[in-house]
Amino acid sequence: MSASSLWHSTAMTLDRWAPSDSADESLRHTMLAFLDSNQDACLRANEAGHFTASSLVLDASGTHVLLTLHPKVVRWIQLGGHCEPTDDTVVDAALREATEESGIADLTVDPVLLSAHTHPITCSLGKPTRHLDLRFLVRAPDGARAVRSDESTDLRWWPVDALPDDAEHETIDHLVALAALR
Repeated sequence: MSASSLWHSTAMTLDRWAPSDSADESLRHTMLAFLDSNQDACLRANEAGHFTASSLVLDASGTHVLLTLHPKVVRWIQLGGHCEPTDDTVVDAALREATEESGIADLTVDPVLLSAHTHPITCSLGKPTRHLDLRFLVRAPDGARAVRSDESTDLRWWPVDALPDDAEHETIDHLVALAALR
């Protein structure tokens, strides 16, 4: 497809998101305003900032979460990354990233936005920018075995109630709690 379908799907995803608190509602409006002001907001080349797509990958039982030890962040975080112009939708981007980083076929993604976050980062541009991260719930099939990609220092399943000390606890705990409501 094109970058415009990715842009439109991002707008629709944010339009349909019904956050449960005022801080997330404010973030939703801010993200929509950024998107509305920039037709390239979904592309990593956009230096002002760009949307990314990440996934909380849970096993079939929902008791384990797949985390990557990110080489730049140097912490255990959820899977995800940049949208590509070849992604038809932001949901497709989240699923593609989860599949590439996990090595697991037959993942299923819930197309309803789980959460959103924005943070400053120096990513592949080599310059400080901002990621506007849209986070989705992804389920792995029963018995799925993860295979680490070159994008990870390590990749492991962790019990949702026993994350490693160097995990992004606040983020992962929040996403797991939101996933439990689904």
